[in-house]
Amino acid sequence: MVHRYEELYQLSIEDPERFWAAEAEKLHWFKRWDKVLDDSRAPFFRWFPGGETNLCYNAVDRHALGPRGDRPAIIWESPETGGSRIITFLELYRLVNRFSAVLKARGVKKGDRVLIYMPMVPEALVAVLACARIGAIHSIIFAGFSYEALADRIDDCEPKLLVCADGGVRKGKTIPLKRIVDRALAAASTEVPYVIVLDRGLEEGKDWRTDPGRDLSWEEELERVREAEVEPERLLSTDPSYILYTSGTTAKPKGIVRDTGGYMVALHASMWQVYG
Repeated sequence: MVHRYEELYQLSIEDPERFWAAEAEKLHWFKRWDKVLDDSRAPFFRWFPGGETNLCYNAVDRHALGPRGDRPAIIWESPETGGSRIITFLELYRLVNRFSAVLKARGVKKGDRVLIYMPMVPEALVAVLACARIGAIHSIIFAGFSYEALADRIDDCEPKLLVCADGGVRKGKTIPLKRIVDRALAAASTEVPYVIVLDRGLEEGKDWRTDPGRDLSWEEELERVREAEVEPERLLSTDPSYILYTSGTTAKPKGIVRDTGGYMVALHASMWQVYG
């Protein structure tokens, strides 16, 4: 495969299927695709139909279980709290396996939706990767949205489980995320069986466990599955990966569904071209 940008660009225009096939070959597939692109129902295109893969395996396992295991997977620094963490691929692999086991223990399975309402902390990535590992469809909701906006998205995607933090920090102000979640759940018509809460100690003196049967501690749930290992689900390339909602500034927010294989290949290619 040529490496100069101009040649890559030209190939992508002149022979897009060859270009994207070469990009897909750089990733792991449990089963190779039948064809690169099915455009028989355009504009409803299907990328790499017949292929089987897993986003989490490609993002974590193939690095964690190889020579990159002790290299940083996440470097996190917060200008708001002053906190910093470095998580290696092997450490991330273990965390993701444990949270995957937590999700499965709470009844989340392939095709179920999991809503993530968290600040930009490493645990948010762990939740996303765990969903990808077991085939659950995640939806990240911006942690600055109001309870009304959150309630709308809860009713639309009907999540089996919601993951949040007790709070977040923006411009020096603490945002009471769990209390916003409580108001959203009260306003929504959809009942969410479980809410897993990452306690960051930002709501001191306030008990976030407002519904003991529903509200669960991130740390306590992980503690129950210390040595868990969960096999990555073999997902069809065309299986849904996540739902991303439009802003809703001009109309009701619309959930955009992204597939697994096409998204994975495009993201990997983009990251390679931008960051190397």
